[in-house]
Amino acid sequence: MGTPAIRNAEATGPGTRRAALRSRVVRTPGGLSVRVDVRAFTVVVALLLAAFTASVVLIGTGDFPIPAADVLRTLMGNGDAGQEFIVNELRLPRVLVGLLVGASLGLGGALFQSISRNPLGSPDVLGLAQGSTAGALVVIVLFSGSAGQVTAGALVGGLVTGLAIYLLAWKRGVHGYRLVLVGIGVSAIVTAVNGYLITKADLVDAARAVVWMTGSLGGRDWSQVWPLLWMCAVLVPLVLANARGLRMTEMGDDVSYALGVRVERLRMLLMVAAVLLTAGATAAAGPVGFVALTAPQLARRLTRSPGPNLAASMCMGATLLITADWAAQRAFGADQLPVGVVTGVLGGVYLLWLLVTERKAGRI
Repeated sequence: MGTPAIRNAEATGPGTRRAALRSRVVRTPGGLSVRVDVRAFTVVVALLLAAFTASVVLIGTGDFPIPAADVLRTLMGNGDAGQEFIVNELRLPRVLVGLLVGASLGLGGALFQSISRNPLGSPDVLGLAQGSTAGALVVIVLFSGSAGQVTAGALVGGLVTGLAIYLLAWKRGVHGYRLVLVGIGVSAIVTAVNGYLITKADLVDAARAVVWMTGSLGGRDWSQVWPLLWMCAVLVPLVLANARGLRMTEMGDDVSYALGVRVERLRMLLMVAAVLLTAGATAAAGPVGFVALTAPQLARRLTRSPGPNLAASMCMGATLLITADWAAQRAFGADQLPVGVVTGVLGGVYLLWLLVTERKAGRI
């Protein structure tokens, strides 16, 4: 007995049985049906709860600690005047920027890794973060620009770098290792340019630039929240709407064309979205390293699901960054570190492990 899906799975073998048990078909009142991966859905919900819990804890910690219950009450508008100021004006913007930056980096990393079909195909390796850094440094060093101008410079730098990588990697399409290799070369060039710009800066601007280059959420306010929130509100639905086509491209271009997917148009659209997500995140918090590299890989290992795992990668990125920010503030006693230092250490260890794993598998 049992449902038809499970009876069919029993007839076709254990692999199909596991796939049937993992998925459920949800039918809407309008007659639409959506297949839901139960494990992936559970992982996304768990990551959302983890990110929310870490956010509440982070908002409540500081020189003026606030219990979690009071934080929740204040967020719902029932706190006293002092708590309202501390939570809503001082701590909540920083947490929201951390969540949005982590989600943007996680989603951008998942897009690049899926497009390049390479676990090393992340914005950190491809040089997009370095390109955004170059744009910010030009504004800081050459024009002594304001915070808003630095943000705009970082966004323009990321877009120009992404366009350069795409054009240099184009040869009857953009594929795999060519994209990664071109990105590594562009990253090396832009990193050298950044070093040159630092040497030409005066002491004040150089110190300001180095702090920005580390990647930090310190001093973030609502002026950084709203642009990043609007960008995510536009780009995230656009990316998720094209998730099915992106998953088809992982089967190969010929199969994708046969299924009606306009491969190069889709790649171009999603690469532009990934560049904007990465550049916007870098503009808001500086080049926070390795979140875009590790979040998609960890999400895939948790979901055990093929494909880009876009929603899980986005939630994993937000959880990683907000947890790293808590560690940067509280795990080292009186010394508060920029969040980029923590993610850089953890991400560097993960990258070494990934390289060893890929080498043992014979892929590099």
